[in-house]
Amino acid sequence: MRILGIDAALARCSVAMLIDGEAAAIRQAEAGRGQHHVLPQMAAELLAEAGAPDAVAVSIGPGSFTGLRASLALAHGLAAGRCPVVGVTVAEALEEQLGDVGGRAVWTAIDSRRGRIFLSRGGQIVATDITDVIAPGFPVAICGDAAPALMAWLASWGANVMLTSARHPNAISVARVGGLRLAGALPPCEAQPLYVDPPEAKLPQGGLRPPPVG
Repeated sequence: MRILGIDAALARCSVAMLIDGEAAAIRQAEAGRGQHHVLPQMAAELLAEAGAPDAVAVSIGPGSFTGLRASLALAHGLAAGRCPVVGVTVAEALEEQLGDVGGRAVWTAIDSRRGRIFLSRGGQIVATDITDVIAPGFPVAICGDAAPALMAWLASWGANVMLTSARHPNAISVARVGGLRLAGALPPCEAQPLYVDPPEAKLPQGGLRPPPVG
C-alpha cells in the first residue's frame, strides 16, 4: 500500500510517501504562510521520485487557515478520480509520534494565533485561553506547539504533567494514521477542514447586496 501524506496545518509543511508502512520519501520545509507555493513543488518532486500513491492522507486541523486550505486542495486534486483521500486531525498525527507515556492522558495544545490555544483532550477540541484550563487531577502528557506554555501553566497549579517532544505534525505521521483509517482501525474522517472558531467574516445584517441590473 502506497500512502501519500500531506501536512501544512502549522508552521511547517511536508509531504511523504509511505510504502507498506515504511517511509520511502519525504520533503519538508519551514513555510510560514507560503504553503500554497511550496507544497505543490514538493509534491511534484516526491511523486517523481516515489511514484503514484494508492491513497492520500491529509491533515485537517485545527491549524493555519491558509495551510489547511492549501494542503486539502492539493490532496483532493492529486486523488481526484484516482484514489481515496482521508482526513487526519493534528491531534491524531501528533499522538502517532509519541512513544510510551506511562498511561498518561494525552492532551494536544495548538497555538491559535489569537492569544488562545486549540486544546484537544478526550476526543473533544475547544478554543480557550490557557489560563482558563483547569489543572487535571490525573497525569497528563502534552504535545503540540503550545505545549510548553500549557505545561508551565498547569505545573504552576501542581498538576502532574509531562512535556513531550511532539511539537508539529508531519506527513509521515499523517500517512501512518491515514493507513490505520483506511484499514478500518480508526473511524472514518472526511478530508475537510476542521475549524474550531467561527469564521471572522460575517454577512451584513441586511444580507448580501443584490447583483446589479443591466
